[in-house]
Amino acid sequence: MSKFKRVVVGLSGGVDSAVTAHLLKQQGHEVIGIFMKNWEDDDDSEYCSSNIDFVDAAAVADVLGIEIEHVNFAADYKDRVFSEFVREYQAGRTPNPDILCNAEIKFKSFLDHAMRVGAEKIATGHYARVRQNTVSGLFELLKGLDPSKDQSYFLHRLNQAQLSKTLFPVGELHKTEVRRIAEEIGLPNAKKKDSTGICFIGERPFREFLNRYISKEPGPIKDPTGRTIGKHVGLSFYTLGQRQGLGIGGIKAKGAQRGGGEHIPWFVARKDLPNNTLWVVQGHDHPWLLSPQLQATDVSWCAGQAPAAGAYAAKTRYRQTDAPCSLQALGTADGSSGFELSFSDPQWAVTPGQSAVIYDGEVCLGGGVIHSASACPNPAT
Repeated sequence: MSKFKRVVVGLSGGVDSAVTAHLLKQQGHEVIGIFMKNWEDDDDSEYCSSNIDFVDAAAVADVLGIEIEHVNFAADYKDRVFSEFVREYQAGRTPNPDILCNAEIKFKSFLDHAMRVGAEKIATGHYARVRQNTVSGLFELLKGLDPSKDQSYFLHRLNQAQLSKTLFPVGELHKTEVRRIAEEIGLPNAKKKDSTGICFIGERPFREFLNRYISKEPGPIKDPTGRTIGKHVGLSFYTLGQRQGLGIGGIKAKGAQRGGGEHIPWFVARKDLPNNTLWVVQGHDHPWLLSPQLQATDVSWCAGQAPAAGAYAAKTRYRQTDAPCSLQALGTADGSSGFELSFSDPQWAVTPGQSAVIYDGEVCLGGGVIHSASACPNPAT
């Protein structure tokens, strides 16, 4: 049986997926490109680049000599990703739609479509790797070799069935090498800027976008003493650790010398939904912003079962350095499984709705959605 496979590549219009397709074709595989259209509510606006991205993806396919198909997953996306995004924000949490998009669209709807057109494997331009463990036979999700681009955090919800069908060719490379290859083979998007932000929001102001879908209920902004120092526009529009856009930058730290003293920055520390109150603190390292423990639910493990309790490392946000922690299974009130992490060094602005992702060295084990976190006690005053 031939070792070469029919591989369907998700061509996004970006350089990473373009080089992915090139590398697979170079290896002798039959490569087919699919462009995923996931959002169409304002496809003709200045912020949505879907049309431009498809033109770029088609140009890449032309240079590489592969077929490309335009597939619309917008209905699936709206039902399984965007609706959950809105629900979470309305509940005062801060979700990560990229993680949900990977689990529900790119490695479910897209994977199913690829299998229907005869693919043996799918591939994307993510900076991650897949390895089959020679002892257990299980497929493992590994960090990408470029530590500055590793995207395993966003992929931690992938299961064995998904990992067994997935290739991540650029995960073996550094970004500089990907750019070099793109230029060397004359790809039209070799110098294209990396996309940033949430796919359906694009480059538009975040609060402007949320305004369309989430009702606003203004309320007080209070400091740790209970003093009202401002007014928020609606708790859904703020996230823990947020510094910009609070409208209270001119208030000095308590005890500052009259006519002197620095304006210590304010940070969002707590969101009190029952009382519609936003609590803020001054200083990046205020105890309210530091959490020695967190609890997570809605867990997903790459191996299909939870790892043993013990010492691991974790990220509570993307681009964070792995933090040493202790993992313990956690029984939740509704009977679903969860876990608790205890950190030797308290973590900054641990945010409900975001994901806590567990690592054993370079292996991403999976993770869960942060439900709550304990703050460090206030220092003696």
